[in-house]
Amino acid sequence: MSIDYLDKWNRRHREAGDEGRPAQVLLRNLHLLPESGKALDLACGRGANALLLAEQGLETHAWDFSPVALERLDAAAAARGVSLQTQVRDVVAHPPEPGSFDVILVSFFLEREIVPRLIAALRPGGKIYYQTFTREVYMDRGPSTPAWRLEKNELLHLFRELDVHYYREDGRATRVKTELSDLALLVAAKGIASCH
Repeated sequence: MSIDYLDKWNRRHREAGDEGRPAQVLLRNLHLLPESGKALDLACGRGANALLLAEQGLETHAWDFSPVALERLDAAAAARGVSLQTQVRDVVAHPPEPGSFDVILVSFFLEREIVPRLIAALRPGGKIYYQTFTREVYMDRGPSTPAWRLEKNELLHLFRELDVHYYREDGRATRVKTELSDLALLVAAKGIASCH
């Protein structure tokens, strides 16, 4: 990761007005969260998802390579009176350890090579919540590089060994564009029998 890339994200997080909004995949599937357990907001940015996970009673960890983002998240958590653990971490070079989380949330971040490590990091019955941009629909937002966008139904393929609880990818099927039109959303769990 280059210094310029880190500087760009630090500047973006410093200039942002708030902690952002929680991911739609999380907001629409709060009922699938466990009552307790250990959760990770991976590449968390300013941490809107981490704050919501912590408010649901989960032991929440938030990792990002931007120290500015995590400073803002720590301040927001203190202001809300919630407890979470932040860590400056290159999640590609240092993904989570095997069997370490009950919930892993990834929003607007795509590094395909760590997907097997994310699956391995789930505990038996653990769930992945994933949301990011697709290539099929462009709404003048998100990455301009096609490699950082999903092919049609790619999330289903990447996490095919998990049990899918929720999947949405409207793509071109929708007549009216919404904030979900250019996204794919997935919640999937590691089945007890498939754990090694």
